[in-house]
Amino acid sequence: MRFKSSRRKAFSMLELVFAIVIIGILGKFGVEFLAQAYNNFIFSKINNELQANSAYAVEFIGKRLEHRIKQSTIYRNPTNLGNSTVNFRTLDSGTDANASVLEWIATDIEGYRVQNWSGILDFNPAVSNQNVLTSLETNTTAIHNLIQNLSNNTSGVNDAAIYFVGTFAANNTWGWDGNTTHFNTLANVEIHPITTIGTAGIDEFHAARSDGTANTFTGVAATEYYKLAWTAYAVSLENNATTGNDDLFLYSNYQPWQGHQYDDTQIILPKKQKTLILHNVSSFQFRAVGSLIKIQVCSRNNLIANEAYSVCKEKTIY
Repeated sequence: MRFKSSRRKAFSMLELVFAIVIIGILGKFGVEFLAQAYNNFIFSKINNELQANSAYAVEFIGKRLEHRIKQSTIYRNPTNLGNSTVNFRTLDSGTDANASVLEWIATDIEGYRVQNWSGILDFNPAVSNQNVLTSLETNTTAIHNLIQNLSNNTSGVNDAAIYFVGTFAANNTWGWDGNTTHFNTLANVEIHPITTIGTAGIDEFHAARSDGTANTFTGVAATEYYKLAWTAYAVSLENNATTGNDDLFLYSNYQPWQGHQYDDTQIILPKKQKTLILHNVSSFQFRAVGSLIKIQVCSRNNLIANEAYSVCKEKTIY
């Protein structure tokens, strides 16, 4: 006859102590490991977002800079707004650590692509006092309609101007200082307001003053090649009073040759368009090397209190 033991199996004190120690070790380091894994995930997610944001911003700005009239590009120090002697400088005239506005006049690339204007004048060098220029294969009605569509019906062909390729006026007059008296005569300016008023043909540009009244091309150093423009652009880094961070904006649909400036403090333009490029920007920098422009945008995210993390992207534009 076999008897079953009444003794029940159980953990020894040593085994219990050992199990408790193991659980404690796992509890301590396991939580730290999970926290670190979570932090790595959050950091990777934020890094990827900042990489994408910075890349988007430089591509957005770069695409518009591709069609700039290169000689027109300037930079501004916003602390000097209102002082025309130091308000703007040509991009190759030096550096300013506080400059945070990049500005240029753009070619009407949309109109050129659909062949609304040809960029070629029926130009007779012997005629030096004409007030009308004929542009081969140009349709000013189509130009007007396209500009209206692009500007939300606030601008048209009579807001446009032309730049003669290869010319350069000694006084660097594009209208950046807001002084329209430069354009009372077009002989010493670098961009020339136009209009299609009067009996202008569909392929004709008439010289105009800043207010749209008739003018003349007398004394203008013109060439047979031109670029048409109807807007300037400004990229501006501005402080957001609500968040305390800086945001990057694009201004468009304004005409320096009509006395317009990009900033709202100097002139209020209901038609002027202000587009947000990117929130929370830690840095916007640019530099010119010859005809090249190098831009850099740094996007920022506050990971923890009093600590910020930024990712920068750069692009060089010819």
